[in-house]
Amino acid sequence: MTINIEYETDKELKLDYENIINRVINEAVDYAKCPYEAEVNVTLTDNDEIKKINAEYRNINNPTDVLSFPMLNFALPGDFDGISDELENDVEDYFNPDSGELMLGDIVVSVEKVVEQAEKYGHSQERELAFLVAHSMMHLFGYDHMEPDEAAVMESKQREILDNLGITR
Repeated sequence: MTINIEYETDKELKLDYENIINRVINEAVDYAKCPYEAEVNVTLTDNDEIKKINAEYRNINNPTDVLSFPMLNFALPGDFDGISDELENDVEDYFNPDSGELMLGDIVVSVEKVVEQAEKYGHSQERELAFLVAHSMMHLFGYDHMEPDEAAVMESKQREILDNLGITR
């Protein structure tokens, strides 16, 4: 498992963000029963930069807390069996040629939003960062929250991942 973490802001998180990110991603990959060695890229940035990315990719000219850029197109969320033929036929599109790992996608987190939302929701910055990474991992596995039933499934899975790690409100 390769987790690439880039810290691209002067805004400071006063916690062991690398450990939190690594723990959550590893737990999410195990939880999803990903049958491949995998790679995830995480960028920690500030509100100005995530606003630019949000505008470019989603046409929303506001900062957001987290953005997810999945590399896979699941027919059914989290169903690796359903995409195995596609992965095996187009290896060069989905696997890092240097490591052989499945490229799950990219996560971009606003450090400022981690701090703001932890305070707003009355929990630790550790919990907020862990939640945002778990949330984003679910997107990388094809889950969404546009419909109430989809949201309920996704929220349940996020909660289970965090509970498994002992990261609660």
